[in-house]
Amino acid sequence: MSDFIIEPQRSIEVTHACDVLVAGGGIAGIAAAMAAARAGKKVILLEREFALGGMATLGLVTIYLPLDDGEGRQVIFGISEELLKLSIEHVCEANYPKAWLEDGSLEDRIRERYITQFNPHLFALRIEKLLLELGVTILYGTLACQVTKYGDAIDTVVVESKSGRAAINVGSVVDATGDADIAHLAGAKTALHAGGNGLASWYYYFTGGKVSLKMFGLADIAPGAVPSKGANPSAGDVYEAVKVESLGSMRFTGVDGPELSRAVISAHREMYNDILKLREKDEAFVPVTISTIPLVRMSRRIVGKYELDESENRKPFTDSIGMTGDWRRRGPAFEIPFRTLYGDQVSNLLTAGRNISVTDSMWDITRVIPPCAVTGQAAGIAAAMGGDVRRLDVAALQVRLRDGGVKLHLDEL
Repeated sequence: MSDFIIEPQRSIEVTHACDVLVAGGGIAGIAAAMAAARAGKKVILLEREFALGGMATLGLVTIYLPLDDGEGRQVIFGISEELLKLSIEHVCEANYPKAWLEDGSLEDRIRERYITQFNPHLFALRIEKLLLELGVTILYGTLACQVTKYGDAIDTVVVESKSGRAAINVGSVVDATGDADIAHLAGAKTALHAGGNGLASWYYYFTGGKVSLKMFGLADIAPGAVPSKGANPSAGDVYEAVKVESLGSMRFTGVDGPELSRAVISAHREMYNDILKLREKDEAFVPVTISTIPLVRMSRRIVGKYELDESENRKPFTDSIGMTGDWRRRGPAFEIPFRTLYGDQVSNLLTAGRNISVTDSMWDITRVIPPCAVTGQAAGIAAAMGGDVRRLDVAALQVRLRDGGVKLHLDEL
């Protein structure tokens, strides 16, 4: 058996063309596609699965973490807040943010963070409807597998689907894959997270006349956000929130195919045993749905013009494109510089979401839903502006972000 084969040369049909191609239909990609489409551009969104939302919906990580700094001040605005409201348009599963949506006092907002829990299925369907109304072309079951470049710019993205291989002519590209896949393919400098990922596989269950979420394994819980003490699964209570529920010592990078399969199989085995154990106590306990994608938190990111660090709490940046708090604790707030969205090597490539340029310590802050939408909105507008992102008029970008409801600096609060 040979160690490798040589593929024969072949021509690949160019089947689509767009101004902005967004790779990845998670929250960052959704925000980028929304922003670019609202800027009047022809947008194609690639999604390897068959529903939008990524970890938030297919992964069942249905906690929309805080838009505030934990001290009563909202720091995240724009599309990120729009998506929070959209996520509970039909139903709020838990933690309805009454203090924020119904003019609560400062004391109310300090006590109750701007957080919610949404239904993943309704959210995914609602997002799809919105993007289609904006004219975005969604290509499901489609994975970017190669790029071609003209000079230092990507000119086509090669994709694979049930139809085989095809090419898409692009003006600008937003890498919202979560794993910096496009950046890697295009030769941009990238880095892996040093700690890797722990196992998790969240699931919904039914018992006691209601459906509830079990955050099985590594869980992202804002302190004080889930009031569940003494939870009783047989009575249908919400489980007590924990930061980490160990599923073993396995760690995985998130960017290796066979490794991902092993991680998912391990998480499934632990989840299956957990369900059977609970059914021994309550035969009415049944799973409703399980995470259908790997719960990868931090894998590969771009090494950009600037790497934001957790030590830069409340540091002002002249090229800020928005802000984020720290979902893990009260007090910190960070401006996010535009320079974290791109690197030196590829002139028309931006990143958004959990693969932007941050240090390992900051990565845990910027990888969650609200800042993913913040960086997605900025990347989408910047991509719509076209040209070399390394020479983009940041002041003009900031004007457009403000027009989209974003507050850029902490002194604007």
